[in-house]
Amino acid sequence: MKGISYSRYGGPEVLEYGEVRDPKVGPDQVLVKVRAAAVNPVDWKCREGYLDSLLDAVFPVVPGWDVSGVVVRPGASVTEFAVGDEVIGYVREDFLSRGTFAEYVAAPVRTLARKPRNLSFEEAAGLPLAGLTAYQVLVEALGVRRGETVLVHAAAGGVGSLAVQIGVHLGARVIGTASERNHDYVRGLGGEPVAYGEGLAERVRALAPDGVDAVFDTVGGDTLKTSARLLAPEGRLVSIADPEVVSHGGRYYFVRPDAEDLGKLSELAEQGILSVNVQETFPLERAADAHRLNQEGRTRGKIVVTVDRADAEEPS
Repeated sequence: MKGISYSRYGGPEVLEYGEVRDPKVGPDQVLVKVRAAAVNPVDWKCREGYLDSLLDAVFPVVPGWDVSGVVVRPGASVTEFAVGDEVIGYVREDFLSRGTFAEYVAAPVRTLARKPRNLSFEEAAGLPLAGLTAYQVLVEALGVRRGETVLVHAAAGGVGSLAVQIGVHLGARVIGTASERNHDYVRGLGGEPVAYGEGLAERVRALAPDGVDAVFDTVGGDTLKTSARLLAPEGRLVSIADPEVVSHGGRYYFVRPDAEDLGKLSELAEQGILSVNVQETFPLERAADAHRLNQEGRTRGKIVVTVDRADAEEPS
């Protein structure tokens, strides 16, 4: 089958389009014909070797963890899905090798849920990793409750934009950091935007003089340090970007595949509570350009790679 792969760590130039090995479909997996795969910051961090201490790389690596597509073959023990079902998935295994930037992927059932019927394949591909991250941090790690005030960083980005919507759905007041050009977008999601940069602490305190109940950090560094000072007494702090959060009394969090959580996100999308903004799409063969754009860090919503080859031969 056709796909994207890399045989060594490096920049976007190591990504190659061409023939990659066909996936084997295990008993607890389903073969998914990929329609779209979202790009996430973790994709280029894996590609550059930043996660080498956590995940073994079995080269050549097909990148990508997000997917939307159609089931073409269930594994021998699979009863949850049938041929023709439209699905989404956060298809992360415990090593790097068999990703979603290809015509097909063998996805473990534990990573999949049914695709929201009201979302396009491109929009749906942007929901799993970012949505699960936002949901698990807000609901499980931070335990956000109705009436609380939550500060979400990078509120216009893939994770941040979904975190704003989920926070509002939970009944929280959500303050979101974003560049000036994205303030109307954040307001449209239900958040109260504040600008990045010098004076951030003062701007947040003007909105929440007694401090915020919870902070969802997606940036790290100085932003994390500022966030710790903005907490109300008994306030909670979680970061997905900087392990140093522990030294500030917070928690470092890495999203995990969870079919039940993903199913809840799909339901919220079908109810019109969650939407996914796709900033730009790229054909599979231009995945390197999609990585470059994502790595610039100025994305509003999601960047998505599409797989449109209707004549792609199903792996044997």
